[in-house]
Amino acid sequence: MTQIRVHFSVLALVLAIFAFSAPGRAAEPVFAAGDMALGAKDAPVTIVEYASMTCPHCANFHMGPFKELKAKYIDTGKVRMIFREFPFDPVALQASMLARCAGEKRYFGMLNVLFKSQMKWAKSSNPQQALAKIARLAGFTQARFNTCMASQELADMILKSRMKGNKEFGIDSTPSFIVNGVKTSGNMTIAAWDKLLAEYLK
Repeated sequence: MTQIRVHFSVLALVLAIFAFSAPGRAAEPVFAAGDMALGAKDAPVTIVEYASMTCPHCANFHMGPFKELKAKYIDTGKVRMIFREFPFDPVALQASMLARCAGEKRYFGMLNVLFKSQMKWAKSSNPQQALAKIARLAGFTQARFNTCMASQELADMILKSRMKGNKEFGIDSTPSFIVNGVKTSGNMTIAAWDKLLAEYLK
């Protein structure tokens, strides 16, 4: 299955340039920090997903297999799912920042909205303006959205997590998953998840 790949050093440079050129530096916003997770902390299986918000395969996973995975395994206490951003471009970074600025309780809801509407904002002639519209519908003021996009602290947190994923697990494509420490990649079907998880849930 074709996945999105990018040369890491080139991407890091592009994202760094974007981060430092963010307009209107203002007071740092309150945002969700650290790992965002769903499911029981004591679940026997932990899945770490690395995804880019502009990755169509990631959107397909979240709009399809993920819903079944959540119902069958996460909501039943068998799996704990950790989502980690792995932006491939400045627009993906902006979308990740928006989700973080929605707050911990609304983070996954915002992810769902962004993945569902990905083709509209990611392909827009002005992606940041399109993201601002989504933010307004979620209750953001323009000032709050601008502050979110200007947060160097937030951008750095996301990029450091991305670099750590690349260094520790060799992540270079999305979606990629770490299942109890073992890497697997691709937009897996629920049948593939059933087969894989059966090995861990015997």
